[in-house]
Amino acid sequence: MPTSDHNKTPQHVAIIMDGNGRWAQKRGLTRNEGHRNGAENVRRIADAGRELGLRTLTLYSFSSENWSRPKDEVGALMKLLEFYLKRELKTFVKNKIRLRSIGRIEEMPDGVQKALKDTIEKTKEFNDYTLVLALNYGSRTEVVDAARAYAADVQAEKIEATDGSWETFNRYLYTADLPDPELIIRTSGEERLSNFMLMQGAYSELVFSPLYWPDFDKAALVSAIETYHKRERRFGLTGEQVKDTSKV
Repeated sequence: MPTSDHNKTPQHVAIIMDGNGRWAQKRGLTRNEGHRNGAENVRRIADAGRELGLRTLTLYSFSSENWSRPKDEVGALMKLLEFYLKRELKTFVKNKIRLRSIGRIEEMPDGVQKALKDTIEKTKEFNDYTLVLALNYGSRTEVVDAARAYAADVQAEKIEATDGSWETFNRYLYTADLPDPELIIRTSGEERLSNFMLMQGAYSELVFSPLYWPDFDKAALVSAIETYHKRERRFGLTGEQVKDTSKV
């Protein structure tokens, strides 16, 4: 629904965490050290999002295209992810943070899958704040997977073949139980979505931060949300219509 309420905190913010490698290279460190610092920043930003009143925070953690990176870097990322999940489990439970994941999780290493399933299971009852990790995620593969599942249900006569509405198809996306993000942020100064939430982000506000991900702090998140507040979300209407709607 259109809104001109500039004081309303977005309920779902999604972040493309970019720039770990360049952050490290500028400091004469290895790319893996950059990823380690990036992982530490996940905790800080997750805490900041909760403090700011977000209901859902989605982090683009590993794309389906990232498998093409050097094998030693991918291996280090997987070990780091498994370590992070095991370490943070107690914090998730203590702070009542629900963990979700989206993507082709079944293609991740066994250790990562086990840590994910364990954390997801032990936090599934929490509903105040959700942290979503996009892992082995790509928006195009998501649409392919959704189309396959949709076609299978049509063939099984679970849905009508003529029901081609977005509302029905949306139920087959990885994010079926999540609201669309009102705000998508990308760090590192790059200005593209890189196959991230292309369906869900159809009406998202986009903010591109020049900061590398390890340097993206609570103040930067606040700044991005303040930029969001300055935007007029029209959803196809005119500015005048939005203003009229806000008076109702």
